[in-house]
Amino acid sequence: MTDDANAPWLIVGLGNPGPEYAGNRHNVGFMVVDLLAERIGGKFKRAQKAQAQVVEGRMGPPGPANRRVVLAKPMSYMNLSGGPVTALRDFYKVPTAHVVAVHDELDIDYATLRLKLGGGDNGHNGLKSMTKSMGPDYHRVRCGIGRPPGRMQVADFVLKDFSSTERKELDWFVDRAADAVECLVAEGLERAQSAYNA
Repeated sequence: MTDDANAPWLIVGLGNPGPEYAGNRHNVGFMVVDLLAERIGGKFKRAQKAQAQVVEGRMGPPGPANRRVVLAKPMSYMNLSGGPVTALRDFYKVPTAHVVAVHDELDIDYATLRLKLGGGDNGHNGLKSMTKSMGPDYHRVRCGIGRPPGRMQVADFVLKDFSSTERKELDWFVDRAADAVECLVAEGLERAQSAYNA
């Protein structure tokens, strides 16, 4: 058993701070970590060493699969997420392989999940910033939001709130993404992929 097995996990929801962005597609990562914080009974507070809000707690069933976790929402805006995430990783002594980015993904159908370790950023500015800061070898929980309709620009699409049709499934989708994060932390990537990758 390596030290890494007992190292904490840093679960980062990617999004933009401020009430005007709260319901945006780009903020689904924030929605998922908000639910996870609720589940572990924590409230977000300002991090001491980073431009972020954090909740510390434990996740998973009692016993060896129970893990120390830090839930985080960078407060730097999406395209500067890397700085706060790297500062938190270093402060909490989290191995990069225990960092999980929860984010919106255009190339996956709405309400579909895909989990993976490493890889490219696929044009996602939050991932681009994280990878530039600490390399690509962190986990991703990719929350599908689909492609923009017609000729709508990607930037406009991700900064719009979920549509009324999408909102009917949103609670279920966020709940499932939170389950996937818990499974990843407690049981590992392969188990989580086989359970949640559609």
